[in-house]
Amino acid sequence: MTKTTNSNPYLIERIVCTLTYPTTGLIGFIWLLLGLFTKSELSTFTKYHIYQSIFLSIGYMLLSWVVGFVSNILSYIPFINKLVANITFYFNMPILLGFSLLQLVVYGTLTYLAIFAFLGKYSYLPYVSEIMYDTAKR
Repeated sequence: MTKTTNSNPYLIERIVCTLTYPTTGLIGFIWLLLGLFTKSELSTFTKYHIYQSIFLSIGYMLLSWVVGFVSNILSYIPFINKLVANITFYFNMPILLGFSLLQLVVYGTLTYLAIFAFLGKYSYLPYVSEIMYDTAKR
C-alpha cells in the first residue's frame, strides 16, 4: 500500500521528511514547532512522515527498555539465564560490516522510510502507517 500525493511535495518538505528519520524525529519536531509559530499549515505528507518518525522512535525506545528489563529479570533465573544470554549474544553479534542483526534491521527500515520520503511517496509499515495516515489527515 503505497500512497502517492496528487501534487509533488516541495523539495524542502521532502528533505525535512528524509532527515526526520535518522534524527529520531528531532528535525521533524522542530519543523512542527516552526509551523506552529508561523501559523502555517503543514501538508498531510509532511505530517505523516514526521508523526511516523516520532512514533517509531518512541516505540523503539520503549521496546528497548521493556526487553532490557525483562532480560535482566530473566537473567536471575537458573537455566533460563543461559538461554537469554545466547539470544542476546546472537542478536548483538556482528554479522555484516560490523553491524549486528538488530542494527541491520533498524538501519534498513530507516533507510527504506527515508528513501520513500525523499521520493515524495508515503512509505508503508504494517499497522503503523494506517494510524499515522489517519492522524495526519486530521
